[in-house]
Amino acid sequence: MSKNLVIVESPAKAKTIEGYLGKDFTVKSSYGHVRDLPKSDLAIDIENGFKPVYEVSADKKKLLAELKSLAKKAEIVWLATDEDREGEAISWHLAEALGLDVANTRRIVFSEITKTAILKAIENPRQVDINLVNAQQARRVLDRLVGFELSPVLWKKVKPALSAGRVQSVAVRILVEREREITAFNAESSFRVVAIFDLDGPELKAELPHRFNTEKEAMAFLNDCIGSTFDIANLETKPSKKSPAAPFTTSTLQQEAARKLGFSVTQTMVVAQKLYESGRITYMRTDSVNLSDLALASASEEIKRSYGAEFAQTRKYTSKSKGAQEAHEAIRPTDMSAHRIEGERNEQRLYELIWKRTLASQMADAQLEKTTATIAISGSKEQLQAKGEVIKFEGFLKVYLEGTDDEDEESTKGMLPPLSVGQVLNLSKLNATERFSQHPPRYTEASLVRKMEELGIGRPSTYAPTISTVQKRGYVVKEDRDGSERKFRVLTLEKDKVVAETQSETAGTERGKLFPTDIGIVVNDFLVLNFGDILDYNFTAKVEEEFDGIAQGEVQWTTMIKGFYSGFHKSVERTIETSERATGERELGNDPESGKPVIARIGRFGPMVQIGASDDEEKRFASLLPDQSITNITLEQALTLFQLPRKLGEFEGTMISAAIGRFGPYVKYGSMFVSIKEADGDSPYTITLQRAVELIKNKIEADAKSLLKVFDEDPDVRVLEGRFGPYIKAGKQNVKIPKNKVATELTWDEVKALIEAAPKKTTARKRK
Repeated sequence: MSKNLVIVESPAKAKTIEGYLGKDFTVKSSYGHVRDLPKSDLAIDIENGFKPVYEVSADKKKLLAELKSLAKKAEIVWLATDEDREGEAISWHLAEALGLDVANTRRIVFSEITKTAILKAIENPRQVDINLVNAQQARRVLDRLVGFELSPVLWKKVKPALSAGRVQSVAVRILVEREREITAFNAESSFRVVAIFDLDGPELKAELPHRFNTEKEAMAFLNDCIGSTFDIANLETKPSKKSPAAPFTTSTLQQEAARKLGFSVTQTMVVAQKLYESGRITYMRTDSVNLSDLALASASEEIKRSYGAEFAQTRKYTSKSKGAQEAHEAIRPTDMSAHRIEGERNEQRLYELIWKRTLASQMADAQLEKTTATIAISGSKEQLQAKGEVIKFEGFLKVYLEGTDDEDEESTKGMLPPLSVGQVLNLSKLNATERFSQHPPRYTEASLVRKMEELGIGRPSTYAPTISTVQKRGYVVKEDRDGSERKFRVLTLEKDKVVAETQSETAGTERGKLFPTDIGIVVNDFLVLNFGDILDYNFTAKVEEEFDGIAQGEVQWTTMIKGFYSGFHKSVERTIETSERATGERELGNDPESGKPVIARIGRFGPMVQIGASDDEEKRFASLLPDQSITNITLEQALTLFQLPRKLGEFEGTMISAAIGRFGPYVKYGSMFVSIKEADGDSPYTITLQRAVELIKNKIEADAKSLLKVFDEDPDVRVLEGRFGPYIKAGKQNVKIPKNKVATELTWDEVKALIEAAPKKTTARKRK
């Protein structure tokens, strides 16, 4: 038996580390947390200093028994979990759950999984840092208190099965406020003037430095240009430089991976975790931009070797993030000489991005020459400008240029052809095009992370889980939305006249953006109204600073929780007693048939419209379609929803109807439901009886082909051919058929035995 037991968080990390340590070391994985607060109970003793009551996860009991056995036989137990607060807490929980003796327990940390780093960590062990543990406990306890006390308020005042969270609710608030900015935004138009000159081969593109507010002004300018000559009035050349971006933090990696690789925030963290555990990069949860002296020297050496000494420039970056301490280094490759790695494609792409960013951060500035050509117009006081830039020395641009979230139009800036003052230019084209001001952009996952970081909300380890949670809860959706057609005017100078025409474009297309849902908006408004202090950005950032204070031993965690809880609990009690139910109710107008009011609101099962006031006993209800919102649905759209279900007529004595259900549009024939697809040109509002019968016959035929066997003993039990092979359908239960059985030869007794042996679906117990 090994003298040393090393416990890490993940099996992948265990495998990598085991290769670096000798036969005297056994490396095992805890598979993450081994203890946590139980899901079904508050598990915090409020009366006794907010003491958390932890339990061992059911799926970890066997693992803990194995680790306990190994720990007893080992001379030293090394707790080698991640170096952030979460990792420190896992080490503490392991020590508590395994009953480890402090005398033969060592805590080691490392920011990279390399042989050098692991051996150095073994040489410099320490004890579990209880301050870091308490900072994590404070976060866990505070979030549990908020979630457990706020969620029941939402069930009572908004809708059942909702949840609230300290950070997730603030993230939703950011999105709702941006949505309101967009709704209130009024686009203004202006005319952008662009000229193209023919220089006997190359083209020169120039632009008026300002825009005209009206078509009349733009028209007057173009008329002044009729018969005008154009010449270079001035050439101004200035040297310029561009500096590289700092190495990656968790936040900047998530943003850049989204821009350049199209990764979601969660995907970035999953791939980065694999790179870290396989020893390719340093720890991926960090808000530090610092690089170690060893990394700086290694980067400098690699730059000189690959690109030349003139490209190397050692730079030390400092973190702007307040309280940056989650790790001691930025995210960087562990081996600067490895330009690429073997492995899964996404791992290769993310590694290459990290390698380029790290190396570029240690390279020389790019030296540029910026030229501005001013073009005089004989018939006008206005002057056009052509801007260009030439790269005199590539510097870091040889390797990498940071992406941007800028959604503005492309600049006319490029490389200018040779020009001289006084040179007469031959006008090829002169346009004044109507352009529209753009509303503030909706957030992507990555830009939301940046906003949260700016506000001091959350930490590197919380960004991805927060954004994932608000989507799972149904408060936010990430999706693409098509734009709509927009008309715009184009004025063109053609020889001796100006021609005006109307053109069209698709405007407002959104790709991969975050949209708050109706329920997200209603919940946000309710929480802001009743718990404004908790959803206040400054308060949320202040809480993070207090966690940092606990981690540094400056603040008692129980004192911090007590200070928060007393006022919060009173707010909860007051809200339950005095606040009104929140529905986001909006009156759209009156139903022309009955004269009753038509109202859009949140109902028990989600967004809906109703005809009739709340006290009307003959109210009618209809659910909204997935692409509709109570915030902007019109009276006409609402009334259309009441056309369903539509009775289409009878087929073989049974009525067929069309409607929309939770899984989309369908036609119903007896107990049979047949999906209809708008992509096929079908709609529940327009589908004919003939088309519905066609779909029903196709469904009956397809079902017949999949039917392998029926049983006289019970007609509800059938053997069917499914997507993944034959299976038994028993009412609503689907039962697998063992590979050693032939589906068509199964007897009733065999089928009955398989159904009885199949695991039954359990319904989760309702929380009181």
